[in-house]
Amino acid sequence: MQMSPTLISQPVFLNQGEVEQKRQEIKAYFNQTWENYESLFETLVSDDTFYLRPCSLRHPLIFYFGHTATFFTNKLVLAKLLPQRINPTIESMCAIGVDEMSWDDLNDAHYDWPSVAAVRAYRNEVKAAVNALIDQVVFSLPIDWQSPMWPIMMGIEHERIHLETSSVLIRQLPIDQVKPHPLFPICADQQTAAPSNRLLAVPAGEVKIAHQDPAPHYGWDNEYGQHQANVTAFQASEFLVSNAEFLAFVEAGGYHTPEFWNEEGDRWRQFSPVKHPSFWVRKTEGGQQAWYLRCMTEEIPMPWSWPAEVNHLEAAAFCRWKAAQTGQPIRLPSEDEYLRLRDFSQAQQHLAQANINLQQAASSCPVTRCKQGEFYDVIGNVWQWTETPIHPFEGFKVHPLYDDFTTPTFDNKHNIIKGGSWISTGNEINGSSRYAFRRHFFQHAGFRYIASDAPVQKEFSTYETDSAVAQYCEFHFGDEYFGVANFAKAYADLAIGYAQTDADLAKREHLKVLEVGCSVGRASFELAKHFEQVVGLDFSARFINVANQLQTSGQLRYTLPIEGEIMDFKETTLAQLGLSEVASRCEFLQQDATNMKPIFSGYDMIVAMNLIDRLYEPKKFLTDVAARLNSGGLLMLGSPYTWLEEFTQKVHWLGGYKDAHSGENVTTLETLHALLSKDFEPVGAPQELQFVIRETARKYQHTVSQVTLWKKKA
Repeated sequence: MQMSPTLISQPVFLNQGEVEQKRQEIKAYFNQTWENYESLFETLVSDDTFYLRPCSLRHPLIFYFGHTATFFTNKLVLAKLLPQRINPTIESMCAIGVDEMSWDDLNDAHYDWPSVAAVRAYRNEVKAAVNALIDQVVFSLPIDWQSPMWPIMMGIEHERIHLETSSVLIRQLPIDQVKPHPLFPICADQQTAAPSNRLLAVPAGEVKIAHQDPAPHYGWDNEYGQHQANVTAFQASEFLVSNAEFLAFVEAGGYHTPEFWNEEGDRWRQFSPVKHPSFWVRKTEGGQQAWYLRCMTEEIPMPWSWPAEVNHLEAAAFCRWKAAQTGQPIRLPSEDEYLRLRDFSQAQQHLAQANINLQQAASSCPVTRCKQGEFYDVIGNVWQWTETPIHPFEGFKVHPLYDDFTTPTFDNKHNIIKGGSWISTGNEINGSSRYAFRRHFFQHAGFRYIASDAPVQKEFSTYETDSAVAQYCEFHFGDEYFGVANFAKAYADLAIGYAQTDADLAKREHLKVLEVGCSVGRASFELAKHFEQVVGLDFSARFINVANQLQTSGQLRYTLPIEGEIMDFKETTLAQLGLSEVASRCEFLQQDATNMKPIFSGYDMIVAMNLIDRLYEPKKFLTDVAARLNSGGLLMLGSPYTWLEEFTQKVHWLGGYKDAHSGENVTTLETLHALLSKDFEPVGAPQELQFVIRETARKYQHTVSQVTLWKKKA
């Protein structure tokens, strides 16, 4: 039997060992991950296949080929471990747009994708840079969130995630666009008879999580914090639901019976053109209908003993059908119930026998193969859907280098999957991982069912509790303090006034404005009162998530600190602010202001308030901005000029220092004139605009932003 790629199954311990030994271990982990990921794309029949979109909600595969390398570059530049970008063009196109988020831009007309050769060359450059960095970086043990080695581990684990998600996309390509690969062999055991499933008892017990930094292994933000639950006794299916067991649901008309589906599921059921699992293929052979299974690179006669692979909506519908058939309270487990089953079966102690890490095959295998305690496949084979939406544990914090890993999914629409699949590796199988997907999404995921009358929490508070985000919610949508007008509304009104009095803009119709650094979106909504099209960009996915949720629901809820741990709860609506009628004119997208995609151009006005002194390379933003404006367009800048090395290395400050040659003071305003004079004329004198940021009931920041207006030369 051909062997699959060797993926290091033993996790990298970050809290023990010697520094130089750990350096070599991480270097091997990086290079092996990198090479395995590139091997995956060798299953494509030609370079043309890179430009196909396997799923209408995802980018072409060329994006994902470049994305993991871009991720390394972006995070290492942010961490100030790389002095500069490696290929800004590729990095602007391959940075954002991985998951089905509302700010994702999937219009192919916006992209002039690079060649496969160009991306390969770029990947080689990044690989060399990361290897050099691993050799040189000074670090100590334990490796924690603050360690310079942490962003390197972040990039490695990120690429291991994409080894799996890209394999799903390859599996969704037309079969003539892929080819078998000796490194990715399908399980040869395809004809084993499917077992009869049965329910086995799982006794009551406690689930307790206290995951803190530093930890033994790398972890994503949602894994950290405290959680405790007492789980009542339940019964769980001995096996994952097999293709044979799921066939009974299909043949019983499950996909044609609305009562087995909830409202969301029924909408998907009606939308979906196929009435069976998406990886099932119906073929005619000798006048007879036969089922086949689409694997990553091959279609094989249906292995009925392998686990059924479905989305959450299908799994939940099956459980309702099963409950109707048996009269038992059949449903999917909660996250806590899965964890209780895992602990009871001691599955984490049987990883060597599990179908994970490509150690068995590059596919599922029979559900009867991998026993863990009294159960099978508690870990491995396919991911298992739960009823629990992803939510933060108590004490949740985001990592400053990757604030959008989990927070955009705290929307009660992304359900947790547990256990890992045949290609899951690294963090995905370390026992602490928590991954979640939209309920209609496909992964290498199936399910097992349980019987329990215990209620399951399916809705978690949507109050914004992240302290930084909540503070900006109050800054944008909250009260006025000390007689200082709401800053976001004030500068939006100022921008509208400039546009109304400008002779060129006053004559134009269908005005377009771009707000760079829009934060949680108040000013963008206000700008929509005058501009027909408003695009708000921000580097923080957390901020963009707030703006998008507000636009969708019309409602915003957040916590507000009073003192210490005492919180107030606040709520506002677009209707209360008089913005509900214009909100549809806005679009909010995540973007790096210093490396924006080419599509962000053709605007009549650009607004960037309190932005430049928070950019890692503000000069690049300012020298690039003219190309994004129409002739005669306006640029409005505002900043308190609070230059800090925390955000901007001193070499990139625009002002606030003494010239090394003359010894004279250099102000930001002087530098703005020097940088913008080629393409812009200043309009009027600078204005001072005050703002107040509330931290607690008795602590406030009172600051003044200097606003300048610039008109692009014809």
